Amino acid sequence: MTEIPCSIGSPGVPWSDSEKVEWLADQAVQRTVADQVYPKVEQLRGRFEIFQYGALSIDPKRYPLYVVRSLNWSDEKPTLLLTGGVHGYETSGVQGALRYLHDHGAIDAERINILSAPCISPWGYETTNRWNPKAIDPNRSFHADSPSEEAAHLMAYLKEQGHQFDAHIDLHETTDTDNTTFRPALAARDGVHHDNWHIPDGFYTVDDAAKPTPDFQRTIIEAVEQVTHVAVADEHGCIIGESQQQHGVIEYAARKLGLCMGMTDARFVTTTEVYPDSPKVDDEICILAQVATVRAAVTYLLAQQEST
Repeated sequence: MTEIPCSIGSPGVPWSDSEKVEWLADQAVQRTVADQVYPKVEQLRGRFEIFQYGALSIDPKRYPLYVVRSLNWSDEKPTLLLTGGVHGYETSGVQGALRYLHDHGAIDAERINILSAPCISPWGYETTNRWNPKAIDPNRSFHADSPSEEAAHLMAYLKEQGHQFDAHIDLHETTDTDNTTFRPALAARDGVHHDNWHIPDGFYTVDDAAKPTPDFQRTIIEAVEQVTHVAVADEHGCIIGESQQQHGVIEYAARKLGLCMGMTDARFVTTTEVYPDSPKVDDEICILAQVATVRAAVTYLLAQQEST
C-alpha cells in the first residue's frame, strides 16, 4: 500500500504547537454524533441508566460524554466494562457497543453488571480521526496526568464510582488508513520515519502481556469465527509486527503503553481489532463481530462465576 506523506511540518522535525494548529484546521466533520450516536444512547434510557461524565472542551454542547450503566447493580454479579470509540474513526467500535447494548445488554444485565462508554472520542468520530483535536492519541493516554481529555474524563469518572471490574472489552478496528493517513501523520508529528506495516485481513484480539488470558482470548476468537474470518499471521508469524500468541491473538503491554484496556485492574481484558476494508466483510459484519466478542465475554464471565 502506498504511503501518502503528511504535508505538515518539515521532515525529521517534530511538530510545534503551530503545526498542530495547522493539522487541526485541516480536519473536517464527515458525520455527526447527533445523528449516528447520541439518539442510540438515548434509546437505551429506561432499560439502562444514562450519565454524562464530562464533555470535550472544543465544543462542550456538541460533544457530551456518556456512560450507560445497567439497572439493579449488585456486588454479587460479575462486572463488565465495555468501551468503544477510543479512536473515533474506528466505526464498529462505537456501533458495536451500541448494538450489543440495544440487542442483548438488558437481558445480560440480569446476571452481570454492565458499564459502557460507547463513544469515548466523539470529535474523533465526527472527523474520522485516530487523534483528538490536540493531535494526541487517546489510546496511548490512559495514565496519570493524561494529556487526553477523552482518557482523563473517563478515568476520573471510574475512580469516583469505585467500581471493580472483572472484565474490560475495548472495541477497535485496524484500517487501511493506518498506513495511508495515520502513520505518515505520526511520523511527521514526531519527526521520525515509520515504515508501512502489514494490515491483516481479518479479526484479531490484543491480550495484555502483563496478565495474559489465553483461554479468554480463545473463547472470543471462536465466537467471532462464527461471524467472520480471523486474521492469519504474516510470514514472520506476526500480526501488525507483533508475534502471534495463538490463532488471531497478539499481546501488548497495556498499562505501560497507556492503552484503554489497561486502565483498570480487571482480570480479563482484550482489545478487539476488526478489519473493515476487507472485501469479505461489510459494515454489518464488522458490527456483528464486535457484538459476538462481548457476548462471548459475558458467557465466559458467567462460567467463571459458576466454577468458583
